[in-house]
Order: sequence, then structure tokens, then C-alpha cells
Amino acid sequence: MSQRMLRWGVYVLVAIAFAIGCAFLSHWQFDRNEERARQIALVEQNYDAAPVPVASLLGDGDTLNPGDEWHPVELRGEYLADEQVLVRNRPHGGTSAFEVLVPFRDESGLVVLVDRGWVPPGDGDAPNAVPAPPTGDATVIVRLRPTEQLPASGRGAPEGQVPTIHLPTVAALVDDDLATGAYGQLISEDPATSEPLGGFSSPTDDPGPHLSYAIQWILFAIMGFAFIGYVIRTEITKAKEDAGERPVRAKRRRDRDADDEDALLDAQR
Repeated sequence: MSQRMLRWGVYVLVAIAFAIGCAFLSHWQFDRNEERARQIALVEQNYDAAPVPVASLLGDGDTLNPGDEWHPVELRGEYLADEQVLVRNRPHGGTSAFEVLVPFRDESGLVVLVDRGWVPPGDGDAPNAVPAPPTGDATVIVRLRPTEQLPASGRGAPEGQVPTIHLPTVAALVDDDLATGAYGQLISEDPATSEPLGGFSSPTDDPGPHLSYAIQWILFAIMGFAFIGYVIRTEITKAKEDAGERPVRAKRRRDRDADDEDALLDAQR
């Protein structure tokens, strides 16, 4: 009996450890769900807001308030077309496209990187053609986006290209003092060019599966305890049967029917 109790104790400990793991994963999914809800709310708040001067949100150029992501800003000045950079392997049009990054000098003195859109891949390591930005004075409306991370794989890119929109990396490729707090995703240019680039899709408002995954992990934890309980109950029943004990059986259906018939006959006498 002591060995059996010890084994059952091990079963319970395994169930507890499994439940702790499930609780951790459930909490992680709840956190991801909250973060996704925050992102959706931020897009709803800022995406279609009225543009404001870029200096009012980007300040000295090195810091972007997280609550200002996706907010449209207006830049007045000129493109620095000679310092154009391409970012490769961007998913557009069902292929790995190139996005065209061009610094823009605003009248406030800020130099902001503008992602003008995308072009399809060419025959080699670069697109066959890239439409030029407007020349001279221009007014540009963009949505502010934070810098991206460098690829974890450490992959690089050919000269004049970058693997991601990592602003410090792009800043090292251009001569001007590029703002590293945020870049701008193009909404419109004035004057408009005769050859517009591919545009950007609106961010999805799909909350994702995180909430359902969190609930599933909770159910898995409960199922773990239920399974251990079933195993212990099965072992107890088998031990009783091995000891010669038999479970008490309920009266058979036909015995109950006979009793009902006798009671009916007694009532008719």
C-alpha cells in the first residue's frame, strides 16, 4: 500500500508540474492578447488622425513616444534623392519586393527617412527600375513608424541596400544627420510623381488566437488532474478486484419490473 501511495504521490506531483507549466503558458498568451489589443487600439486612434508638423511629435529626432506610432505627420522641404537606400525581402504583391527609402530634409531641420513604397524584384539583386521622388520643394504626409530590429540571423545586404529598416544602420549609409527615432511610411506626396510606387496595406485588426490559446492551456491543466484522478481510480478498482472484492451491483431491470407488477396486482385485489 505504501508503494502505491508513493506512486500516486508522484502522479499528483507530475500533474502539479504540468499545471504550473500550463499556467505559465496561459499567462504568456493572455499578455500577448493584451499587447495585441493595445496595438489595435493604437492603430484605431492614430491611423486616420489629422497630420501635424513632424517636429511636434519627433522632437529632436532620436525619440518616438510609443503612443505616437502610426500618427500622420507633415514634412515640408525636399528629398535627398542621392542618398536613396533599398530595403530587400519585403512581402508585397506575393513576392519579395524592395521598399524605397529616401531621406527627407524638413524645414524644421530634421532629416527623416521616408519609405516611399515598394517595387518588384528585378533580374538580379536589385529592382530593374526605381521611380524617382519629386525634385525641389515638396510636401509629404507620412505615418510614423519605429525602427525595426536587425535580423537575428545576421544576414546582410548588397551595397546600397539594408536587410531591415534599422535606422542606425541606414544612418551610417547616408551623409546627413538622419533621425533615428522613427521613419515615415508614405501616405502622399505633393507634387505627385508620374510613376507612383506600390503602396502599403492598412494594418489588420485581427486580434489573433492568443485568447483562445490561453483558455486552452487552462483546460489542459484541468485535464491533467482529471487524467491522474482517472488513473488512480482505475488502480484502486483493479486492486479491489485482485483482492477478491466485487462492486455492489444494482438490481437488474427485470427484477424492478417484477416488483412493479407485484405492486400493481396487490393494488387490484
